[in-house]
Amino acid sequence: MDIGEIARRAGVSRSTVSYALSGKRAVSDATRRRIMMVIEELDYRPNASARALKEGRTRTIGLVIPPAGRRLTDMQLSFVASVVEAAAELDLDVLLSPSGGDHDRSFERVIGGRRVDGVVLMEIRLEDVRVGRLGQLGLPFVTIGRVMQPEDTWWVDVDYELLIYRCVHHLADLGHRHVALINRSAEWVATAYGPAHRALRGFTAAVAERGLDGADVCCGDEPAAGEACIEELLSTRPEVTGVATINEAALPGVQRGLERAGRAVPRDFSITGVVARHWAEEFRPPLTAADVPARELGARAVTLLVERIAEPEAQARNLLFAPPISLRGSTGPVLGGR
Repeated sequence: MDIGEIARRAGVSRSTVSYALSGKRAVSDATRRRIMMVIEELDYRPNASARALKEGRTRTIGLVIPPAGRRLTDMQLSFVASVVEAAAELDLDVLLSPSGGDHDRSFERVIGGRRVDGVVLMEIRLEDVRVGRLGQLGLPFVTIGRVMQPEDTWWVDVDYELLIYRCVHHLADLGHRHVALINRSAEWVATAYGPAHRALRGFTAAVAERGLDGADVCCGDEPAAGEACIEELLSTRPEVTGVATINEAALPGVQRGLERAGRAVPRDFSITGVVARHWAEEFRPPLTAADVPARELGARAVTLLVERIAEPEAQARNLLFAPPISLRGSTGPVLGGR
């Protein structure tokens, strides 16, 4: 049932029904009563467009995701799911839009046509042109991640710098002197992807403070890349006994690579990092890690966006998460003190 059918049964135009629902123009009491009687008779529930007419909003938010051709990691999918679920609880629809590469036109259509009331933006770079574009348009937005100078933006993020810093100190406390960071892919690092650069900064600082021998390596977001990465690391840097990582998608391959090399965890090799909890629990033995609260980040991003839509002039709000490192079975003292 749509507005056209209601108009036909009430004997009025479609625009008159719209005006009666939205209140944007005067409609006589008699006409309004006739329209409402038809609506009640048909048990009509206004769709999103009709609600938008009534409320002056689309009741739709945009979620800008990485390009559709790229396989989303489990953590990225968790962000998407949490945003959709949180929006549904508020009776909001979510319009997904890829950005980057050949998908910029989709991004522009979503933000330029006022098809949404606001936007949640994922996978933020230190200098992100999308953030600047949204700021120019004045469209409310919240980012999952943050730019280099985020003072005037609304965002939620994980403190990758602090957490990797803590992971390295944990390895050092166990006696590891030769450690490595398995980062995200070279492609992500080259685009100034925030978590990758902040993780490297935390790794570098901790290595320097503890006087360790540190190596940082890039790794693709897939098991095969993880296996190749750990094999190359063990070949070129056989003295490495401990690794910290933010690349959860590569973990199954890292585990296979260690098994093929005959390195037992944690007897011969320790692994820690910043990953989603279920990745940590599926590792064998379970991974010592700071568990990324992906679901909570996505939900909080929606909450902040709704606040920003309601109060466009409100002062920017930020949420930075630094979950504790959960000690599990993947880290241990260096065998033989080496």
